Amino acid sequence: MHLAIVGNIGAGKTTLTEKLARHLNFEPQFEAVENNPYLEDFYSDMKRWAFNLQIFFLNSRFRHIVDLQSRGINMIQDRTIYEDAYIFAENLYDMGLMSARDFENYSNIFQSIIHYIKPPDLLIYLRASVPTLVSNIQKRGRDYESAIRLDYLSKLNEKYEKWIGNYSDGKLLVIDKDNLDFANNPEDLGKIIGKIEAEMFGLF
Repeated sequence: MHLAIVGNIGAGKTTLTEKLARHLNFEPQFEAVENNPYLEDFYSDMKRWAFNLQIFFLNSRFRHIVDLQSRGINMIQDRTIYEDAYIFAENLYDMGLMSARDFENYSNIFQSIIHYIKPPDLLIYLRASVPTLVSNIQKRGRDYESAIRLDYLSKLNEKYEKWIGNYSDGKLLVIDKDNLDFANNPEDLGKIIGKIEAEMFGLF
């Protein structure tokens, strides 16, 4: 069984991944943010490093998911390869931070490799407003995230809504993060777990 949690920067993906993995006894899989050699440079100069960053993410995430799926484990994944293409790369292109030539090259690579992996059995989307995202980003205090612009987060949200609105690769569960505090409220976490288990096991 493969669950995946998607959502904007600061939506709470890692926290929910950790809590669900413990509850379901699934193997958690986290985004390798700290090992990305381009991330800090990207936030300092997005236009210069956008293509490099996205290619690094695409390659590392593809290799990771191929390895995981070959092992046949029960897992819950923090962010997916689909977001790399449909959210981040497309948004960088729209904002003029990735050239048309680089975006076309990137998109072609993505389309070539996507056929080699299976979509998750359940996609869980954490929907969060920009104020909620900013609050969470400030709380965790990562230096390289301090320069993230509000308009950047807003545009990413628009991309997520567009992608999720057209998602048809499998089961989908949308969770409104603005009205749930699963990090600190066990009752809220219980509600989410109930919805996820209903999707997984067909419970009512």
